[in-house]
Amino acid sequence: MEPQRGRAAAALLSESSPGRRRRDGDKARRAPEPTQQRSSWAKRLLGFEWADVSSWHRFVCLLNRPTDPASLGVFRFLFGLLMALDIPQERGLSYLDHKYLDGLEVCRFPLVNFLEPLPLDWMYLLYAVMLLGALGIMLGCCYRLSCLLFMLPYWYVFFLDKTAWNNHSYLYGLLGFQLTLMDANRYWSMDGLRDPRKRNAHVPLWNYTVLRMQIFIVYFIAGIKKLDADWVEGYSMGSLSRHWLFDPFKLVLSEEMTSLLVVHGGGLMLDLTAGYLLFFDATRPAALVFVSYFHCMNSQLFSIGMFSYTMLATSPLFCSPDWPRRLGARFPACLRRLLPSLEPPQPSEACVYEGPKHKDRGRGERGPGLRQKLGALFTVLYVLEQLFLPYSHFITQGYNNWTNGLYGYSWDMMVHSRSHQHVKITYRDGVTGELGYLNPGVFTQSRRWKDHADMLKQYATCLSRLLHNYNVSQPEIYFDIWVSINDRFQQRLFDPQVDIVRAQWSPFRHTPWLKPLLVDLSPWRAKLQEIESSLDNQTEVVFIADFPGLHLENFVSEDLGNTSLQLLKGEVVVEIVKEQRNYTLREGDKMQLPPGEYHKVHTLSPEPSCYMYVYVNTTDVALERNLTQLQELRDKVQNGTETEPLPPELQPILDGALGDAMQPDPVVQAFVRRQQQLEELQRRRNATLGERLQRFATRKYFLFRRSFLMTWISLRNLVLGRPSLEQLAREVAYANMQPEAGAVGTEGVQKEPERAEL
Repeated sequence: MEPQRGRAAAALLSESSPGRRRRDGDKARRAPEPTQQRSSWAKRLLGFEWADVSSWHRFVCLLNRPTDPASLGVFRFLFGLLMALDIPQERGLSYLDHKYLDGLEVCRFPLVNFLEPLPLDWMYLLYAVMLLGALGIMLGCCYRLSCLLFMLPYWYVFFLDKTAWNNHSYLYGLLGFQLTLMDANRYWSMDGLRDPRKRNAHVPLWNYTVLRMQIFIVYFIAGIKKLDADWVEGYSMGSLSRHWLFDPFKLVLSEEMTSLLVVHGGGLMLDLTAGYLLFFDATRPAALVFVSYFHCMNSQLFSIGMFSYTMLATSPLFCSPDWPRRLGARFPACLRRLLPSLEPPQPSEACVYEGPKHKDRGRGERGPGLRQKLGALFTVLYVLEQLFLPYSHFITQGYNNWTNGLYGYSWDMMVHSRSHQHVKITYRDGVTGELGYLNPGVFTQSRRWKDHADMLKQYATCLSRLLHNYNVSQPEIYFDIWVSINDRFQQRLFDPQVDIVRAQWSPFRHTPWLKPLLVDLSPWRAKLQEIESSLDNQTEVVFIADFPGLHLENFVSEDLGNTSLQLLKGEVVVEIVKEQRNYTLREGDKMQLPPGEYHKVHTLSPEPSCYMYVYVNTTDVALERNLTQLQELRDKVQNGTETEPLPPELQPILDGALGDAMQPDPVVQAFVRRQQQLEELQRRRNATLGERLQRFATRKYFLFRRSFLMTWISLRNLVLGRPSLEQLAREVAYANMQPEAGAVGTEGVQKEPERAEL
């Protein structure tokens, strides 16, 4: 087969550019017919003739056209490598014992309730199998078996915990499933060293088509989801533009315009166009630059594991499939021996060979068989399924909340940001009627349950079972969860008057106890931002919207001075519980709230009420004032303007040492700790590139070290039995060994914003 030069578009169904030699000969003999001109245009643009999709037979032949395996083999290697790095990190091998410790009294959130984790030692074995599968995929060793060893444990772990679901984890599972059905071990693989038939052999074109369509769907559907009004208006990721990565844009744009035009506008345009631009030769170089820059930025902005690097690894799939050979041919001859084969690929039984050029080269012409037809059928059905799933929420209505579906398969990445202001869990003994309260998140290891009705139902069912151990009979459990999505008012997500233990929930029916998102109040966001920007740095504000007939019970801490409540819309009654007095407020009214007391805000108006709390944390203000005075005193002593010796209790502000002889003043303790944090932050900012790389490598070394040591301990336990508790404690302590304090810092993570309850 002649080398593929990529003159035309390497589109989703294209192996390579059409040969120009025969076409030029035809032109010399006769002028092309109009249909031939149209066909040539389709061939140049799409890589195939319209006749190739004119019938099922022709379509099967097209999808099984022999294609160079080089690019697919490189992607297989990179994907296996990235998954091997991902398993100890985002998949959780490094902290598996914290999550699945035997006998741990914790509520879990599997996709189906009968799915349970294995005992801890067996979970480590499962992860070890998954890791071996990823390494086998990378090396192309026992390829089909390695794909199964990776894919089956991966999907089991994925379905075991809905709280860990996200789009890129779902994508990894899809790519693992696709590779299981593909011939990705036909290039740069150990299987090829053992079996000459698999060494550097053609692969069917559908292997590339499925992967290209999958990545196209990721980009394009993510762009469609970003056409949401919140994203277009710049409310989804409002604080992201403060990151240092956007500083170059802020040289010419304000922070608000950087957020609107670069973060939101740029993200929308890239997702909508990246898939198309990667398909065509003329636009692919620019697309590769932009998507690479985009994913490199994301790797620094968010804690998303290997996702950015996986997407970078998929980009070359859109190039001509023989690009690794052409790249290798540029290396010196002495280095080519270390590279994969640069020779043209050999024929494969998996492909359909047609045309005179295959006859001339002795390959014969063979029609599609059952295997080829199944490959084409799989391609069509899989692509249709992936196009349908992001919009299948009308079927799984029980998973729809304010956003549709279980987060993780809809490609609605970063479209919604939430902040939780107030979460209260109330239980009532069904026999005695006694009321009690639970700390939010008790018996859980995640915060995702607060936003999803299906998880809330699982959590309530689990709590009702566990409360029996604490002498609570037939418990009723009520949740009062206040959430703001994309800078809207804080409002209730679920009905606080419904006992969730006995509430009805079905994956195929609308959740009746879900409160609607007050989208009619969305235009208020500009006014809320204006109010917030008009306040000084010491004043805080919380915006609330509540439904008619409900009330908010709140407590004003004594630390919060000058706390007031102002009504923005509707009518409410404020009940001061201790005084047993009621105050009616109408639009524009304002009242002071007594500190150290409970109050209730009842909504009387037929439409939702809107109000805001304005308060000052007097304790924080006083502490900041004292810290400022200590900083001024320290500066005076250091520059010599303060000649009087410091009393012993203030000496730590100079040397930063908190002595054990006497209990230091709490303000002095806070000052010393803050100075140490500032010095550490400054040291990190001034660190050289070598120091940063060393810190990164040290952190990763201890993470992988713990993963492998804990896995070894568990495998030893399965084979030889568990040793004494003393020996096991010593082994775990050795696995938990960390670098010296200060050598490694906390890794920056983009976390869900949380605000303290009043």
